Amino acid sequence: MTHGTAPASPEPPAPPEHGGTPPRSTLVVTAHAGDFVWRAGGAIALAASRGEKVTVACLTFGERGESAKAWREGKKLEEIKSIRRAEAERAAATLGAEVRFFDAGDYPLTPTAELTDLLVAVYRDTQPDVVLTHPAEDPYNGDHPAAHRMALEARVLAQAIGYPGPGEIIGAPPVFLFEPHQPEMSGFRPEVLLDITEVWDTKRKAMECLGAQQHLWDYYTDLAVRRGVQLKRNAGPNLGLAHQTMAEAYMRPYPQIAKELA
Repeated sequence: MTHGTAPASPEPPAPPEHGGTPPRSTLVVTAHAGDFVWRAGGAIALAASRGEKVTVACLTFGERGESAKAWREGKKLEEIKSIRRAEAERAAATLGAEVRFFDAGDYPLTPTAELTDLLVAVYRDTQPDVVLTHPAEDPYNGDHPAAHRMALEARVLAQAIGYPGPGEIIGAPPVFLFEPHQPEMSGFRPEVLLDITEVWDTKRKAMECLGAQQHLWDYYTDLAVRRGVQLKRNAGPNLGLAHQTMAEAYMRPYPQIAKELA
């Protein structure tokens, strides 16, 4: 598609599974092809390792704003999209997720009613138990807050019995907001620390699928180490955690629902 036109429909979903209780479902709404790997690759790999279904709704390929290496090499727009698509597919497969591409055009990613409609359809098709997406603030990249707004709006609309469109209405899945690249400038607080030590090697392999952003491999490795240190400090000394625990950080925009405090 050319930049600024209406997004193409994402690829059709896989046929539903038959028999037995359906696996838990995680939906990741990501602005660009690499975001789901850097920020939530551990959560995705953990869910997949438990046999859960993980679907990544990838709104853009990051072809304009997050593919500087390819542009400097003289590659053209469609070629860059193809490169980023292939990278994201390899990364998702490594993590154990299905990825659906929307090709909605980045820098800027413009929220539209049509794109939100497509996301509502994904919510109703995947029936997520958990949603992961960007936080509401990022002064360095407006595409991330745009993806956040559409992800949360589509979640609400997908619950509305009177909202038109295919599929069954959903419940109210909890939402976790993954860590932005510059958290201090984006109002991000690490409210949830997720231990990803057991799948760290898988996340690192997925990161290494993203050759267009190789400069971020070590940055997000270091971040996982730092968040792991915080996790151990907050968990206490006697839980048998690995010497080098690796972790991801998340925020929650909605209250946790519980019958006991834990």
